[in-house]
Amino acid sequence: MRASRFAKRGVWTQVTQQEQPIDFKEPLPEGVQDLRPWFIAVYDLPERIDWSTFWGNDNPVELDVGCGRGLFLHNASVQNPETNYLGLELDFKEGRRSAKRAWKRQAPNARVVGGDATTSLRKHIEPHSVDAVHVYFPDPWWRRKHRRRRIFTDEFVGLCSRVLKPGGMLHSWTDVPDYFDIIQALMDHHDDFETQPAPDERPPEHDMDYQTSFERKKRKEGFPIFRGLWKRIDGNLSES
Repeated sequence: MRASRFAKRGVWTQVTQQEQPIDFKEPLPEGVQDLRPWFIAVYDLPERIDWSTFWGNDNPVELDVGCGRGLFLHNASVQNPETNYLGLELDFKEGRRSAKRAWKRQAPNARVVGGDATTSLRKHIEPHSVDAVHVYFPDPWWRRKHRRRRIFTDEFVGLCSRVLKPGGMLHSWTDVPDYFDIIQALMDHHDDFETQPAPDERPPEHDMDYQTSFERKKRKEGFPIFRGLWKRIDGNLSES
């Protein structure tokens, strides 16, 4: 067996040469805390997720793409106990850190999937089964040669359209004006979305009262935050 690309980040997941998933029923390596079900590797997901089985209820589901350290996931799941929040995080170290917050309070409505978000959106999440997608402060990949790695692409917007219910919302914030121009162009000109009024900035009541830890950092440094909101229209529904 060889270590997966995530092993470079100190992750316990290993895959075979054919990228076959390990049997996670086996004990984890010594010293690795088992955070399941709050942290799940994308390889461990069923082919298609049945939300009622996954959560044990039929409550609405919202996705936090690139959940990072999990401030939004934590605050939202506490404030809205009747909504289920699933974080999708490529960096296993950060994803496990976020999941540990949920594990500590045994949160019934917050979990994290470690792995590529587009894989979860494309392969594992049922069409039109999600009430909202949140994408806060996505990595801008500053170097020109790396910009193809940005999460916001035509493909990503199409995948969000695929998983969102009619009337579902896509939220995205960034402190990078050039990146926000790209996000706006992709979203405003997509046939499946209607642009909505952007939420106003509000003063925080305390140091944890920010959408994400990155928003807190940038606002304290005096940077403007660019916010967008788009609604999934009723038409053009695909079941694939």
